[in-house]
Amino acid sequence: NLAFNKTLESDLQRAEYLALPITLIMLVIIFASVIAALLPLGVGVLAIVGGIGGTLVLARFTDVSRYAINIITLIGLAVAIDYSLFIVNRFRDELAAGASREDAIAISLSTAGRAITFSGITVAVGLSAMLFFQGTFLASMGAAGTIVVAIAVFYGLTFLPAVLSVLGGRVDWWPKWLKAKLPFLGRRRQSGTGAWHAMAMWVMRRPVVVLVPALALLLLAGTPFLQLRMANGDVDQLPPGNPAREGYDTLVRDFPGQDQTTITAVVYYPNGNPLTSDHVGAIYDLSRRFAALPNVLAVSSIVDLDPSSSRADYQRLYSGPAAQLPSPMQQALTTGAGPHLTVLYITTNKQYTSDEARAIVKAVRAEQVPDGQVLATGGTAFDLDIVNFILQRTPVAVASVILITYVVLFLLTGSVVLPLKAVLTNLFSISASFGAMVFVFQQGHLSGLLHFTPQSIDPSIPVILFSIVFGMSMDYEVLLISRIQEEYRRTGDNQAGVATGLEKSGRLITGAALIMCAVFLAFGNADVVIIKAIGIGLAIAIAIDATIVRILIVPSVMRLLGRANWWAPRPLAMFHRWVGAGESLPASPQAVYGGK
Repeated sequence: NLAFNKTLESDLQRAEYLALPITLIMLVIIFASVIAALLPLGVGVLAIVGGIGGTLVLARFTDVSRYAINIITLIGLAVAIDYSLFIVNRFRDELAAGASREDAIAISLSTAGRAITFSGITVAVGLSAMLFFQGTFLASMGAAGTIVVAIAVFYGLTFLPAVLSVLGGRVDWWPKWLKAKLPFLGRRRQSGTGAWHAMAMWVMRRPVVVLVPALALLLLAGTPFLQLRMANGDVDQLPPGNPAREGYDTLVRDFPGQDQTTITAVVYYPNGNPLTSDHVGAIYDLSRRFAALPNVLAVSSIVDLDPSSSRADYQRLYSGPAAQLPSPMQQALTTGAGPHLTVLYITTNKQYTSDEARAIVKAVRAEQVPDGQVLATGGTAFDLDIVNFILQRTPVAVASVILITYVVLFLLTGSVVLPLKAVLTNLFSISASFGAMVFVFQQGHLSGLLHFTPQSIDPSIPVILFSIVFGMSMDYEVLLISRIQEEYRRTGDNQAGVATGLEKSGRLITGAALIMCAVFLAFGNADVVIIKAIGIGLAIAIAIDATIVRILIVPSVMRLLGRANWWAPRPLAMFHRWVGAGESLPASPQAVYGGK
C-alpha cells in the first residue's frame, strides 16, 4: 500500500506539471494571441483554487478522498479551457465584426455564455453519477468535480467578461515578428468558407454513406467491452520495475505458497453458543463440505486440529470445560471462536480476485446451518462485494444521469429529438472508449509499449470514465448545438445552420479536445495502471467524440432529420417558451419548430 500510494502521488504530480505547459502552448496556437491564451489558464487556476476551497469545506461534513484534489485539477482545467475558449472567441468575433466592446460582451454572454451555462449543468450531471456510489471514494470525487464545474462556470460568466471589457481589442495581441513569420495563425475566414464548412457540407451531401460506417466503426470498437472483467487492483497495478513489485514477485517465485489466498468463513449463532454438541457437529460437517470444494487446499478451524478425530470426538471434547481441553484446542478456541461465533479459514492456491476464489466465496455464502448464519469475509469477499455493489448501482446511476441530461437539453433546445440524438451518440462514443479500455488493459494489447501487466479492470475505472466522458461529451454537444441553433433561428435553414454552426465551433471544439487529449495522455504516462487506464481511456473517448461523433455523425444525423431536429409536441413547445430557457436571439419566420 505504501509503494502504491507513493507511486500514485508521484504519477499525479508529474501529470499535473506536464499539463500546464502543454495547455499553454496549444492555447497560443489556437488563439494566435498570447493574452487570449493566458485567459483560459487564468480561469482554470481560479476554478481549481475555488474547487479546492469548496472541497475543503465539504470535508468538514463528510469524508473526502485524498484523490478528490486530482479530479478537481483534471476537470477544472478541462471545463475552464472549454468555456473560456468559447467566450473569448465569440468576443473576438464580435469585435472583428465591428461591435463595440460593451456590445461584444453582451452578445458573447447571451450566446456563448448561455451555452456554457447549460454545458456546465450537463457536465455536473455527468459527474453526479459518482454520487450514487455512496460509501466509496467515488462519491467524494463526484462532489468535488461538481463543485469545480460550478465555479468554472461562475468565473467564465463574471471574471472573464470583466477582464475582456478591460482588454478590449488588446486581447488579440501577438508579437509582430511572429505575425510576420506565421501569418496563417489567427487568420479569419469569410463566413461560409473554410475546411469545417466544407466538411459539414460534404457529410450532409451523403449522410447515409457517412453515418452507417461511422456507427459500425463505433460498434465494432465497443465489442471488447462485452468481455469486461472487473476486479480490485493488486500488486500488478505497479510497473514491473517497481521495487515493491519486484520484491513480491521474488517472494512468490522463491517461496512457493506465498501467493495463496485465505477466505474466512464465519459461522454466527446470534442466540446460542457455537460449542454445543449440535453446533459442533454442524460446524464439523460444514468444514468437510468446504474441504471438498474445487480448488480448496485446506480448511483450518476448531474442528480441523487432528485428522484422526471424528465428529463425535469433537462433540465430546467441546462439551466439557474449556480448561480441561488439550492445549492445541484451547489455543484454537482463543483464536477461532467466541461467545456466538467460530471461524473457518479456507486456503486456496488461486489468486484472490480469480473466478475460482470467487466461486468458493459464493459457495460459502450459499451454505446454511441450523440456528445460525454462514458469512464470508477476506480479500476475495471484499473484491466480489465491491464489484457487485458497482454493478447494482450502475443502472440507476446511468438512467438518472441520462434522464436529467435529457431534460436539461430540452430546456436548451426546445426539442425532444435533439436530446435523444445527443444521448444516443454519446453512448456510442462511450462504448467505443470502454471497448478500447478492455482491448488495451485487460486483453493486454500494447502492454509492452505502455509498460504494464494485463489485468482485470478496477471497478472504479468504468464509473469514473463514464462520469467524466458523459459530461465532457455533452459539453461539446451543447457548445456545438447552441451555435447550430443560433444559426438555424437566424436563417430558418437546417442544413445551413448545421454547416455554419460546425464552421464556427468545430475549430474550437477540436482545439479544446486536442488540449484535453494532451492533458489526459500526461496522466496516461503514469506508472500505476489505474491512473494510466483512466488517462488513456479519457484521451481515446475525447478523440472519438471530437472527430467521429462531432464531425461525421452529428451533421449526418441532423441532415437526415431535417426540420424534425427542432420538433416538440405543442404542449412541450409552449412550456419551453413559457420557461424562457431558449435562445434569446429573435427567430427567423421559417424557424418554426414547436409542434409543426
